[in-house]
Amino acid sequence: MKMSFWNRTALAVAALGLSTAGPAMAEIGHPVSWQVGLQGPATEVAAFTYNLHTALVWIITLISLFVLGLLVLVVVKFNEKANPTPSKTTHHTGLEIAWTIIPVLILVGIAIPSFRLLKFQVEIPKADMTVKVYGNQWYWSYEYAADQGGGFKFDSNVLSPEEAKKAGQPNLLAVDNEMVVPVGKTVVLQVVGNDVIHSFSVASLGFRMDAVPGRLNQTWFRTEREGVYYGQCSRLCGQNHAYMPVAIRAVSQEKYTAWLADAKKKFASADTPVRVAAAATE
Repeated sequence: MKMSFWNRTALAVAALGLSTAGPAMAEIGHPVSWQVGLQGPATEVAAFTYNLHTALVWIITLISLFVLGLLVLVVVKFNEKANPTPSKTTHHTGLEIAWTIIPVLILVGIAIPSFRLLKFQVEIPKADMTVKVYGNQWYWSYEYAADQGGGFKFDSNVLSPEEAKKAGQPNLLAVDNEMVVPVGKTVVLQVVGNDVIHSFSVASLGFRMDAVPGRLNQTWFRTEREGVYYGQCSRLCGQNHAYMPVAIRAVSQEKYTAWLADAKKKFASADTPVRVAAAATE
């Protein structure tokens, strides 16, 4: 039985026995100035990651406060003035057992949802569509498969500050040609580098995958929310590393069909249409 969106996103918190609040001051799709917390999640994987991260922050905070309390207690209760005659106690079996077992139990409690999240991320589900992503110095190229209604490839370059402002889009994140996908569909991304190692990453969609020359890596996402989701190359790749953003626009199936028809006219060339690698649809 397929797990519902909110049941899956709450899995990390339920496993740790903690509750978390929603994103505070965090936009969905792109970062904002003075943002607190991660970007708002727009996929199941991203929501799972956000909740696990928040739960871990609470755990770390509680542990830090507990250790701080012990330090203050020791300083106040066992200083030289309060104890002119020092204790000759060398060990305490109960304490040694406790400070060994309790951290182990905490780590096991953290590991369980962590491994579930890792499994959720790396197991590629059956693809509704596949897009091949090429990392270049310093822009991205997207290739839509001919056997899935595409058969074209295009480049995506960062807009200048003036162009981004005119388009009403965020500076250093807006691009001239966005990747467009339909909502509610499982999109498998085949990622490869054309020159050096890049990293294709969109935080609100919950994925990051290295683009390595000569190696085909895969990741996936599925969102039910329309919008534009921005990311950036997350692997230092040269002089203009900071100027190769990612922009993925999720639209309804009707809008996607219309965009596909226009894109075929705009980007189709005489080159042999690309087909999806077998690994993406197995």
